[in-house]
Amino acid sequence: MATDAALRDDAKAMTGDLVELRRTLHRTPEVGLRLPRTQETVLGALDGLGLEVTTGAALSSVTAVLRGGAPGGPAVLLRGDLDALPVTETTGLPYASEVADTMHACGHDLHTTMLVGAARLLAAHRDALVGDVVFMFQPGEEGWDGARHMIDEGVLDAAGSRVVGAFGMHVLSAQVPRGVFATRPETVMAASDMLMVTVHGAGGHGSAPHLARDPITAAAEMVIALQTMVTRRFDVFDPVVISVGLIRGGTRRNIIPEEVRFEATVRSFSQAARTLVRTESVRVCENVAAAHGVTVQAEYLDEYPATVNDAGAAAFAADVVAETFGEERYQPMRVPLGGSEDFSRVLAEVPGCYLMLGASPADDPTTTPYNHSPHAEFDDSVLPDGALLHARLAVEALRRATN
Repeated sequence: MATDAALRDDAKAMTGDLVELRRTLHRTPEVGLRLPRTQETVLGALDGLGLEVTTGAALSSVTAVLRGGAPGGPAVLLRGDLDALPVTETTGLPYASEVADTMHACGHDLHTTMLVGAARLLAAHRDALVGDVVFMFQPGEEGWDGARHMIDEGVLDAAGSRVVGAFGMHVLSAQVPRGVFATRPETVMAASDMLMVTVHGAGGHGSAPHLARDPITAAAEMVIALQTMVTRRFDVFDPVVISVGLIRGGTRRNIIPEEVRFEATVRSFSQAARTLVRTESVRVCENVAAAHGVTVQAEYLDEYPATVNDAGAAAFAADVVAETFGEERYQPMRVPLGGSEDFSRVLAEVPGCYLMLGASPADDPTTTPYNHSPHAEFDDSVLPDGALLHARLAVEALRRATN
């Protein structure tokens, strides 16, 4: 259709502007829910597009509604996250972070830029839209649950009625070839939870452990027992991952301490597995503690649910990729990713799809550092295609919703 061809041409023409915006964002990253400088940059980039723009109360979010040419039509949502990570950048790029100990190591600067690009594309062709588009610029994805805050503040109903579909995209600095889009039906990313464990013993001299109650040996056994548990209590085809990333206890090698603390991240891919690991992980710690004659406080804290694509929306997104760029630019995901994502909150409320986009600067994506690495780099050449796909997903989703 004529509009689709115009979107392609416009996306290509804005490449330079998108690269400039992305590099501006990359130089000035911010962490968490309050991102005043990033919010200001986004507002400036959207200025003049004729959007209905609101900002968040509990966070530095931006919600922008584009009214299409069919009043009273349905609305779809497109989302991009804004926040960076507490990582010290070591890429040496000329546009590297200028903020100490802060880096866009997960590519959210690209996400923001692609969503701005989509807003510009669609605003230029608003009369061809048979409904409205909600642009969700979200802070606080990296552990701050920003999506939940934006949902609480009404982003899903920003157009006046509940959006009928939602789409998001995540760039990958490794694994997926540059310019290739990937997704799958059902679970696309894991649920993420926390296990916080404090073991209380009785301190003493390292030469006489029988006169103490050693929390270190008990904690060590808990760590191993948790690893054994996931191989014996869970289906290998519905796995759970428990990784202990922090353990603290003791002051000197010959002193048995009173207390040891460790923390783990827990990943699961189904609600059944998540429910089981919630109870079993705590039970394992309590029973090991009993065997050692120590006490334990084991607390399981829910974070993000699994990111679950609507099967129909995933098939639709795959078709739009193939129609827009050719079948060779789409790669079905064989298994979900172990990472988690608070876009899961949106997909739990409305049907939609979350896609991956390869952005490795190398021709062989297996050779490049992965997201969250201080060495992670992302190729700007994917920006116009990411913006175009966002726009095409919105156009086609609205058409489908009105047929």
